[in-house]
Amino acid sequence: MNDERAHDTLALAERALRHAMREGATEAEALVMTEDAALTRFANSEIHQNVAETNVTVNLRFVVGKRVGVASSGRTDEEGLRTLAANAAAIARVVEELDDWSGLPEPTPIKEVAAAYAAATADYSPESRAEGVRAVIAAADVAGVTAYGSFSTGTESTAVANSRGIRAGGTRTVAQLLTVSMGPGGGTGYAEQAAVDATAIDAAAIGRESAEKARATANAVAIDAGDYPVVLEEYAVVDLLDMLGYLGFSALAVQEERSFVEIGRRIGSELVSIVDDGRDPAGLPMAFDYEGVAKQRVTLLEAGVCRGVVHDAQTAARDGVTSTGHGLPAPNPYGPYPLNQVMAPGDASRADLIAGLDRGLLVTRFHYTNPVHPKLAVITGMTRDGTFLVEGGRIAGPVRNLRFTQSYLDAMAGTVAVARERKTLKGFLGGAVVPALRIDGWTFTGTTEH
Repeated sequence: MNDERAHDTLALAERALRHAMREGATEAEALVMTEDAALTRFANSEIHQNVAETNVTVNLRFVVGKRVGVASSGRTDEEGLRTLAANAAAIARVVEELDDWSGLPEPTPIKEVAAAYAAATADYSPESRAEGVRAVIAAADVAGVTAYGSFSTGTESTAVANSRGIRAGGTRTVAQLLTVSMGPGGGTGYAEQAAVDATAIDAAAIGRESAEKARATANAVAIDAGDYPVVLEEYAVVDLLDMLGYLGFSALAVQEERSFVEIGRRIGSELVSIVDDGRDPAGLPMAFDYEGVAKQRVTLLEAGVCRGVVHDAQTAARDGVTSTGHGLPAPNPYGPYPLNQVMAPGDASRADLIAGLDRGLLVTRFHYTNPVHPKLAVITGMTRDGTFLVEGGRIAGPVRNLRFTQSYLDAMAGTVAVARERKTLKGFLGGAVVPALRIDGWTFTGTTEH
């Protein structure tokens, strides 16, 4: 089934490419993305929605000299593909030339990542998702709280065919269970797990984690804003990696002089190492990018020192290097992006992280985070679903959510302990494998009274 899906998706990409070349393209690229997605959503500790959908997108990049037009369609019949090619051609012939257009990428050897696909996820039934949700709700019932959330499973096939010989196709699966629990006294909790194999998700454990936190955060008290040492749980650490990837670890950000990255510059403590690795089975693997280029393992931070950034075909040509396989679908305002970040584990247990706080805060996750100063990676946002005061190495009690304005670079530099256990989670665009962290200072700038 996996091979058949990939073959059919690639055949569709080749058909779209042929139509583009007949339309007069000097170069062309067809990207096809198909998805069978299913979702079970629950609220007030009851399942209220169960949906499934199949989507197909054909994305055509049409090049005439140095003019590039992009058009997309959901039609896969011959007339639809002809219309798509005509639309992309019309766009290409009226847009401005790209002075530094370097052409579409050439083929690279691509090895299949077996760990990217699990038949169990592709075959996962609504009843199986309901069983997982039942386990979450059962944990909420035991704790006397109410569960909300979703359990999703999906099979994604991606194929790229271009006029320079690229023929890349593959299928992967992704599952995610997330839940927010709400309890008496305003308590809330959160937990999440993502995996290639849906059967690897421990729904009961996710339910207990969220429910117990909702009970523990009841009747939270206000504390003063200020600088506090913190323990960030994995759900908060994902936001650090997402923002650093978006703001700095992209070659486009470096070329536009808005990145904090300087190769050889220390921005983190020696405990912080981050790679982007599309082949790591611990994450949500991908064999190639959306330009059909094989993904390379890129060391971003090594013991706190900047070692590299990710490239797509265009940014690689500008730097005189080869693409690292981090292109996104065109047209792409983000530039290349690290979709598979993996942070190295440390040697601390969760208890060790908390025990190291004399007086500080334990933070479950962030929300509504936005850049304030991109080059310094200064971010503002709020805590959410579980913020606790820690005194003498013990959790003293829940506190109300706080607003922060913090340089994520300073956070990397101030990392003093890293957990040995990691979680696989979904991020902004891709997946991430992250541990919890203890950081010696975090600037909270505002309080909430309710």
